[in-house]
Order: sequence, then structure tokens, then C-alpha cells
Amino acid sequence: MADRADMGAFREAVTAWAAGGPGDFAHELAGQLPVRTAVLLEGPSDAAAVDALAERRGRDLAAEGVCVLPMGGAMSVGRFAGLLGPSGLGLRLTGLCDERERGFYERGWERAGAAAEQDFFVCAADLEEELIRALGVPRVGELVETQGEVRALQIFLRQPAQQGRSPQQQLRRFLGTKKGRKIHYGRFLVEALDADRVPAPLDELFACL
Repeated sequence: MADRADMGAFREAVTAWAAGGPGDFAHELAGQLPVRTAVLLEGPSDAAAVDALAERRGRDLAAEGVCVLPMGGAMSVGRFAGLLGPSGLGLRLTGLCDERERGFYERGWERAGAAAEQDFFVCAADLEEELIRALGVPRVGELVETQGEVRALQIFLRQPAQQGRSPQQQLRRFLGTKKGRKIHYGRFLVEALDADRVPAPLDELFACL
């Protein structure tokens, strides 16, 4: 059984391998650990949301052999999928992506020899937009207030670029305006969800793990 430290070491080894380093350590860990599934995510805010929902549902993904792996952008999915999927380490591939990045994932799955599975789940705009829609704009506004960011949000909303955008779009933009904010709210918004209001792409991802 793998613990979080073990899976973290595997994730780091794969990330270094995908960046052009040697793959020996990733191969070694894959042989030692019961890794069976790689969840390929665009970035750390998605990973924070997945980790938060796992905790809420009482699931230890590392112990289940699931590696949650933020790739640093959807354009990297071909590289990661090729290393980890049927043509690489032989892991089952799944993940979350934005609608505009669907093509990268489709081509990545094809490159990995996993095109028949297409076992990834697509958010309409991105996961933050899905979470804002699930919670509702008033509730997200309340949550921003609890984090002491009402003034920052008010200043942001007065910017000319935000005029004419829907409240949902404005909140989504706000979450991406400060380093670390998307990661923080990726976890925080999931923790605030009612159990029956988990966005469909995220819920479907967990159903397949």
C-alpha cells in the first residue's frame, strides 16, 4: 500500500521524466508501488479540488494506487500520457480538462495507445467555473468574504475590463488574478459544496476511480 509520501515521490519522478530527465526512478517506483491509475490534470488548482473531494469522501487515493498529477498545462498531456499509459508504464489514464483543451487530451490518449478508452471528463469552461455554478454566485461571494477578500473583489469588479461580464465570469476571473488564489479556492470551494452539488465532471471522475 502506498502512502502520500510514496505517491508524491512517484509524481515528482514522473514530472522530472516528462521534463526530459531519466525515467529510471519513475520505473523503479512504479514497480515498487501499487500504482494503477494516473489522473492527469492541467494544474495545481485542479489537483487541490480533487484532493479536497477525496478527503470529503473518505478516500485515500494514494493507498488505492491513484496518482493525482498536475502537468503544468494541457499541452503537456501527450508527453505524460505517452510515458504513463499503455505505451509507457501501462497505467490506466483518466483526468479532467477544459472544453477548449479537449483536443490535447484526445491526441494525448491516442499517442498513449489509449484512444479507445477516452476516459477523461470535460468541464464547460474550467473547473472553477463549474464550482461557481454549483455553489451559486451569492454563496461564492459569501465565501470570498470569509477569506477577507471582499475589498480585493470590489476593486477588481470596478475595472473596465469586467464591465459587461456576467457575475459568474467575473468571479472566475477574480480567482485567477493573484498567485495561489486558484489553488486555495480550488480546495475551499469543494469543501463548501453540498454533497449532492458536486459538478458532474468531478463527480464522474471519482465514480471511475
